[in-house]
Amino acid sequence: METDSAHLQEEADRLIFPHFTEDTALELGIALVELAWAEALPVVVDIRTPDRTLFHAALPGSAPDNDRWAQRKSATALLMHKSSLQVGTDLRASGETLQGRGLSPVDYADHGGAVPVRVAGVGVVAAATVSGLPEREDHALVVKAMQRVLAQLRPL
Repeated sequence: METDSAHLQEEADRLIFPHFTEDTALELGIALVELAWAEALPVVVDIRTPDRTLFHAALPGSAPDNDRWAQRKSATALLMHKSSLQVGTDLRASGETLQGRGLSPVDYADHGGAVPVRVAGVGVVAAATVSGLPEREDHALVVKAMQRVLAQLRPL
């Protein structure tokens, strides 16, 4: 999986929802759980807006710390309007850190796994996050589930 910033931005530009409701969040959460369950992945799945949790599941083998990682990665994606993987990629390329930008590592993480939910004509409304795998795998799982849900929302 390519993880340079340009590729991640192109990927983000393709993941635009026509709408995003509580029902859509549930569909996305279920898609994430199904993908993870099929491979017995020990992950936490979290979908949240800036002010509330829309979906949360801790699968077998996940750890309590995965919940906190999910919150931190989601906070980063919601603040920066970029995936947490892209934020980390951009920061490493520039030699910067979240702390250098005044963000506490207690509240924010620049490790992959949180992807902003963008709605056409609106912008970022939520973040879908996976925690428990290596960062690129967390990110890829979220992208795969988003693509699955978008395919259902946008019939071919």
